[in-house]
Amino acid sequence: MRATAAPEEGNKVRLSVEVDEGEIAAALDGVLRRLSREVRVPGFRPGRVPRKVLEARMGGGLALREEALREALPEFYAQAVVDTEVEPIDRPDIDITAGSESGAVSFDAVVEVRPTVAIPGYRGLVVTLPGLEVPEEDVKAQIDRLRATSGELVEVERPVVEGDQVTIDLRGERPEGTGDDLAAEDYLYEVGSGSVVPELDEQLIGTKAGDTVTFESTVGPEDATIAFTVTVTDVKELVLPDADDAWASEASEFSTFAELEADVTRRLGQMRVMQAQLALRQRAVDALVDLVSEDVPERMVVDEVRERLHDLDHRLEQQGIPLGQFLAATGRGEQEFLDELRADAVRGVKADLALRSLADQEGIELTDEELTAELAEMGERLDRSADQVRAELERTGRLPAVRSDRRKAKALRWLLDNVELVDEEGRPVSRDALEVNQAEEDTE
Repeated sequence: MRATAAPEEGNKVRLSVEVDEGEIAAALDGVLRRLSREVRVPGFRPGRVPRKVLEARMGGGLALREEALREALPEFYAQAVVDTEVEPIDRPDIDITAGSESGAVSFDAVVEVRPTVAIPGYRGLVVTLPGLEVPEEDVKAQIDRLRATSGELVEVERPVVEGDQVTIDLRGERPEGTGDDLAAEDYLYEVGSGSVVPELDEQLIGTKAGDTVTFESTVGPEDATIAFTVTVTDVKELVLPDADDAWASEASEFSTFAELEADVTRRLGQMRVMQAQLALRQRAVDALVDLVSEDVPERMVVDEVRERLHDLDHRLEQQGIPLGQFLAATGRGEQEFLDELRADAVRGVKADLALRSLADQEGIELTDEELTAELAEMGERLDRSADQVRAELERTGRLPAVRSDRRKAKALRWLLDNVELVDEEGRPVSRDALEVNQAEEDTE
């Protein structure tokens, strides 16, 4: 078999394929063996039906040849895709140009492929990362959270302030016919948490034990207006232990407060490095995507939307959450959700095309050793050998896609290594700062 590829208008490629007569004969023999097993003919055992009988049953030798071509052409097309290293994004239109009745066969397959997009100025991209320095107030807040675990609730007589723990009796009356009323007695509530309705916090601040407040709030997917009556029965504040060596040695593995504070600072620093690393990846890709001005193929967008929907359905199914319930919880209608999904899919397709274009621009290639390593990893996940994985990918015409995907991954690595990094103040950020902290984390 021989195959050549030539560009066509509209981001398509024409594969011209020639299949030798011997390969067609082998395909025809395969169809005959299958039909001999499947066709039931009185007087003949399955697998023993003569060719002439099969031809008579199928409508003649030409009909058998048509069946053989129908089964074999997809495999010949897949092999042509591998040989020419094109990357189809849709089904091909196949047209037999010679040999439909006898002899060698020639056919053309016209298929849409990934376009090459322009990414002007990709070498001058600048990415802004969140700062790596840990503010003192973040350290203090984290230590206060640790102190809170050892704190003591003390009843107070002053007015309620944010952060107090109040015990309340709460009643909410729904409009008639919209459901049961709400009621809770001796309910312990942290003022400022916003965990009931937004209006509750502002109503409680300034009250004292024995006070009653009334207000209305709109809640629920039906936007029902509920009339609330809340009585404060007691007010307590959380008294934190002193931030000293005695508390540190009792509440942690450290013997001094200074050691505990240093550990908190280090861990918060590592978290900031991880956040910066994630931001680098996302913001670098976003910056590259913003360079793409061309429209992307609708076929790729549709496939991306379908894949994202499938992934979301799978995650929701694992959690036992219907899609409708998920949309209600996020406050979005179905059309709004689909519009957002499509917009994200368009950017995802642009990212895919932009990274492949970058690989072309920079001459990034995948070595045979790298491809073999990738196939070995795939085989390990599938409990198969690398050779078996390669054979299956070649049979289905997907090997070029695997090679291209790995090139795209290498292009992403190039992008992350070459964009200019600055912090939110515009000051340069050293990549060493990202790597050093990661190394510290790896040694733990």
